[in-house]
Amino acid sequence: MSRAMWLKLFALLFSVSMVAAACGSSDDGSTAGGDDAGSEDSGSDDSGSDDSGSDDSGSDDSGSDDGGDDGDDGDDGDDVELTQGSVLDTVVSRGSLNCGVSGSAVAFSETQPDGGQVGFDADYCRVVAAAIFGDADAVNFSALTAAERFTAVQTGDVDLLMRNTTWTQSRDSEIGMDFGPTTYYDGQQFMGRGGDGFDAGSDIADLDGLTVCTNSGTTTEKNVSDAATAAGINITLGGPFEDFDQVTQAFLDGTCDVITTDGSGLVGRKAVNEPNDWAIFPATPISKEPLGPTYGQNDSAFADVVNWAVYATIIADEKGITSANVDDWLDSEDAEAVRLLGGEGELQSGMGLPADAFYQVIKLVGNYDEIYARNLGPVGLERAGSANAGWQDGGLIYAPPAR
Repeated sequence: MSRAMWLKLFALLFSVSMVAAACGSSDDGSTAGGDDAGSEDSGSDDSGSDDSGSDDSGSDDSGSDDGGDDGDDGDDGDDVELTQGSVLDTVVSRGSLNCGVSGSAVAFSETQPDGGQVGFDADYCRVVAAAIFGDADAVNFSALTAAERFTAVQTGDVDLLMRNTTWTQSRDSEIGMDFGPTTYYDGQQFMGRGGDGFDAGSDIADLDGLTVCTNSGTTTEKNVSDAATAAGINITLGGPFEDFDQVTQAFLDGTCDVITTDGSGLVGRKAVNEPNDWAIFPATPISKEPLGPTYGQNDSAFADVVNWAVYATIIADEKGITSANVDDWLDSEDAEAVRLLGGEGELQSGMGLPADAFYQVIKLVGNYDEIYARNLGPVGLERAGSANAGWQDGGLIYAPPAR
């Protein structure tokens, strides 16, 4: 404390003591209760001990009068006690990860007859579970519609979304979501029948007067409306449709002239139905659709775990570390690889994870390319030449350094 402030405090205490002396007595505790320096004296008075205790713990005024040290410390302690812990604590305590997926996104997350999930997004749920528990199967999957997904995070029904969800400004701010690394760079396209005159060279202008269908309540729905307005055409939006299974069925039934969603989704639907005359267009998507993990806002501990579990798969891919050879890298001369896999200099312990968390990710689920090739390759979504190639190969898939 500065000399000037000491002098002011001394003057204040001197004034108070003079007033107390003029009044003749402080036995009732009315003065001592508001004065930190006098609290011990008041505590020794049987009649004033309760008053003194209530003043120290409950009075905002006494906490702010002369620096407020006692009052401020008490308030900070209360805040800490009332603050909800990280989702990571909840997940660890539960013993499993609750992960929201689509359940009807071909090659990304498809519900199986036994209720299990397969696909690219489903495997990234397993990546996070493997990092936390060393068990890629410690996941409870929830198939969610587009309308349900954000509410499920906000209410705590799911810890994490891996549900082909586009990162947008409004979702990042107004809705209160946070977004992790982009795992798949996509863009919106359309699909129509060759018999109706559509081919790969078709464009938005060719939709004039037609019924276009997609999931309700999605960025896809907003994008097509904006694109139609910009092109000066009139379209009818079909629906409402809760999921893309319903959209596809309406297209098969002839209710919809054209359907639209992320290009990856259209490729998957075409591969499943295998009609030769279905055409996907335009060649350049009408939007940017960065897809990746989504979780509740302002929880850095959980966010760090999710983000770095994803980054671990990307770094491993860059280095050629696979589920088959990961053991060979444990004693590597590559210091970054050693750190990442739990060796000297590892950083996982400081994140609340086992040291070998990312070793488990690669061993049990694989690196980025393994996950991609296993799920997306069979439907014709090739990495080479796409935005989803690694940064060293001209794509956008990139991870910060593990150091």
